[in-house]
Amino acid sequence: MTLEVIYVTRHGFRSNWLVDHTNGNYSAMLRSPTGIAADPALTAHGVEQARELGDRLLAADPPIERVYSSPYYRCLQTVEPFVRKRAASLLETTAGIATTSSTAVRLENGIGEWYGAAPFEHPVPASHDKLASLFPAMLDREYKAAVVPPRTGEGIDELHDRVSATMEALVAECDRDGVRAVLLCSHAAVIIALGRVLTGDMPDSIDVEDFRAFTCGLSVYRRRRRRRQRQGFVEGETAAAAAAAVSGGWDGGTAPATGAAAAAAAAAAKTWTNTTTSASIQAAETVDHHAEGWRRGRGVSGGWDCELNSDCAHLSSGEERGWRFSGDESFTDVAKKESMLDIDAGAHLGVVVEGRKTTRPSSKETGGGGSRL
Repeated sequence: MTLEVIYVTRHGFRSNWLVDHTNGNYSAMLRSPTGIAADPALTAHGVEQARELGDRLLAADPPIERVYSSPYYRCLQTVEPFVRKRAASLLETTAGIATTSSTAVRLENGIGEWYGAAPFEHPVPASHDKLASLFPAMLDREYKAAVVPPRTGEGIDELHDRVSATMEALVAECDRDGVRAVLLCSHAAVIIALGRVLTGDMPDSIDVEDFRAFTCGLSVYRRRRRRRQRQGFVEGETAAAAAAAVSGGWDGGTAPATGAAAAAAAAAAKTWTNTTTSASIQAAETVDHHAEGWRRGRGVSGGWDCELNSDCAHLSSGEERGWRFSGDESFTDVAKKESMLDIDAGAHLGVVVEGRKTTRPSSKETGGGGSRL
């Protein structure tokens, strides 16, 4: 069995933070549980959104077999209701013998927050040990992230290539393990890039509102099937051939990456693990051989069709706090345009998109707790 469906969701409403674009100093009015200003918790409204999302995910068909999450607190807080209920359900149906690995969340930096390119270093997520203490018995302690973004941020092209490398690695991993359906929880910019990378539909203008990213919205991508499928690559073939298979995936009839091809995908993704600008440039050059592979409608690993685009039918308040790119959201450009020292990292980088709200009452009263960004 190979990966067939990818469910994608954005974290719920979060508390706000500010950044001084002249020196990279991040601050927040409300202290984060992790102690990192750029790692806020959900608001009370966001917590309710996460609960409603969890109920919908439990009814997903095909059922979710694995969860990858950005290592930021708000994303883990968003998937927690689903993960806890799913774990309890598995224990009931398996007479208490469900393994921890079957319910644990895999922390993947490759789908972590996107920070625009900057002359300073951006924050990093909390350590695995810190997050494990905040979300006990919920995280996969053995999993190692496939991709780690550079500390100095990324341009638009770098973001899309990072997401491409990440998805090649995750799809190959799920194919290897026989996982049929997976959930990804991430952030607005990454979710938009995910839609483009999976479908291969990259717009001519970066600010086009194509793939949507409402808080706790649900997107669904289904793998494309070709009528004619050539036999997949086998162990012993050259790395170049394997890399070509990963880049092409099923497009044109190639079978899912396995063996040497899957190893090549993982190797390509690992080149993105870097912490400096020079390393980022080197990594970009390294993956340049497949950077164009997903564009022009091909998509990573053979391509995926978008069946739901940030659907919010499960949310009492409907579509809220969407986002889109406004151009090259680099901190250098912001510094030239903004007169204020502290800018809202959520609103000033990109454009907030208000969706269609509903008046359907939630099952619980919701309150404040910070800016809903």
